Parts: sequence; C-alpha cells; structure tokens
Amino acid sequence: MGTKARVFVIGPGFIGHNIVELLVEEGYNVTALTRREPHADAIRKSGATAVMGQLSDFDIIQEQTSNSDIIFQVATGDNLPLEEAILRGVRARANQGKRAIYVHTSGAKVFDDGAKGMFKSDKIYYDDKREDMDSVSDDAPHRDVDLALVHAQEELQEHLRLAIMLPPEVYGYDSKHDRLSITIPNLTRFAIKHGYAPVIGDGSSVETQVNVMDLARGYVTVMHFLEDADQKEVLANPYWLCENGEEFSWRESADVIGQALSKAGQITSPAPRNPPKEQYPELCGQRTESYMGLNCRARAVRLRKLGWEPREKSIWESYLQDELPVILKRAEENKS
Repeated sequence: MGTKARVFVIGPGFIGHNIVELLVEEGYNVTALTRREPHADAIRKSGATAVMGQLSDFDIIQEQTSNSDIIFQVATGDNLPLEEAILRGVRARANQGKRAIYVHTSGAKVFDDGAKGMFKSDKIYYDDKREDMDSVSDDAPHRDVDLALVHAQEELQEHLRLAIMLPPEVYGYDSKHDRLSITIPNLTRFAIKHGYAPVIGDGSSVETQVNVMDLARGYVTVMHFLEDADQKEVLANPYWLCENGEEFSWRESADVIGQALSKAGQITSPAPRNPPKEQYPELCGQRTESYMGLNCRARAVRLRKLGWEPREKSIWESYLQDELPVILKRAEENKS
C-alpha cells in the first residue's frame, strides 16, 4: 500500500494517540475518531485529521472504514455493534474489490483462569501457537467479539487482513499528551482514598506487562506485517501478543503501591488488605476479582520474530519515577 495509505483510528487515546503519531511520522494519511473538541485539536496538532463522533455513531464509522485502507480499533474489546459497523465498511470495500487491513484491540483478560488471586498458574500462552489461542473459552471476556472477527475473516478471505491484539497490563505515563495508564493509577487513587493498597486473595496470580510506547510500536509492526505478508500466512493466525518479557504478581503491585504511598505520607501502613465487596465499584466493578486476580502469562513470539523488542522502562521504574508523581500532584490539586 505504500506510505500514502489512508488510515482510520478509532480510540486515539492512551494507546491510540501514540499510534497516530507513529503513523504520521511514516507518512500515512491518518484520520481519527474523537469525541471532544480539545482532543480533536490535539489530534490535528499531531498531523492527523479529526472526525467528531461517538463509538455509537455507526454510520460515521462505517463510512470512514469503507474509505480507509487500514483501520485500527483501540477503544474497546467488548463492543460488538461497533465491530459490526466496521465490518459493514470492510464489506463495502470488498464489494469494490478492495482489501482492508484491520488491527483490532482485544485484551489478555481472555486468559482469565478464575484464580481470584489465590495461585500462580503454570499455563503460558504463546501467540505463534494458534491452538493455544483457540483453546480460550468462548465465554471468556472479549471472546464474543474476537470470534465474530475470526468468522468475518473466514468469510471475506483476502479482502480482510485481520490482526487481533491482546495487550496485557499496559503501563506508563505519556507525558507528551499527559495521559496515565488505567489499572495501577486507579489502585493508587483507591489506596490514597481508603488508606490501604488493595489486593484480591493473597495476590499470588501473575500478569505480563508492556509499556504503552512499546505497545504502540507493536501495533505498527503488526500493521506492516499485514501490508506485506503472504495471504496464507495472514489467514493462518490472527492473534498477536505484546509484552516485555516480565511478569508481576498482584501482591507485588499492592506492596509497591503501599510502600510508595506510606513513604510519601499518604497512608499510615504499607500493608495490603483485601477490599470489601462494597468497594469493588471503585476498583473494577463486578469484574474486580477477575481483573485483579487473574493469571495472564503470555509470550509475544510473533512480534519478536519481526524484530520488535521492548525498549522502555520496567513497570515499577515507570510507576515510581513517572506515574506516581503525577498521581500525587493531581491528588493535591483536587484538594484545592
């Protein structure tokens, strides 16, 4: 497709805005769907075109998809109507004899094993083993959307070059756009409010991790693969992992948060505690025990074979040096 390809990015936020900028740097013609004018202005300053709309504006999404060579969906892994709108746009292209490259964001929560923080699993998923990815339960988080896309690829064949990205715990502070990650900062704010760092079960379960900038580069690396690879290779496996080779336990996260906040004078004791269920809405809602207690051990074999490798700080270096100071500063500002 070359560097003049038209790209449509849905969800140009914490991950997606960095993807937008990487694509603009490479000369792609990028359009991004934004909900708010200040964000639209930031997208324009990054060299892309902003289209105003919500994830429920299916006509806009379908039209933009049908007019784009490449589509990134980095907003959600659980919105089937959104995916159907995207696929309508892909089918419109197919009817004109045009292909579409589509990079969809799912998530490593599909690997939830019900541990609820009580054990470390021996199971490790490798993305170069299609059978590993297909072994995930059909009722796992995100899975209904993933399977709908897989079926669409089987239907559309060469007209849909699909990649399903499954990010693990994404961390980091995007200082350029002043954006924090979600989970660890949320646990930190919870700890400041309630006086303790939360942990589910005994925190034994573990998860892989990736810095947001490493992840953004991973998305673009996958896109280049889809541009150039043999169609048979593309159809053989739509699944892609992206991780930095390190794992953390949920107990470790609670310990780091508790110790850091105790040192900062924000809480009196660094000792983690199990939150009562009535506080779950402030964490991950009904999925708190799942999201804060799952095992997610996964290996991004395919990206590494393409030459991608992690470059950024480790999760706790990033947290202590970059994220925590921003969280504490914002907490002080909110008091005034």
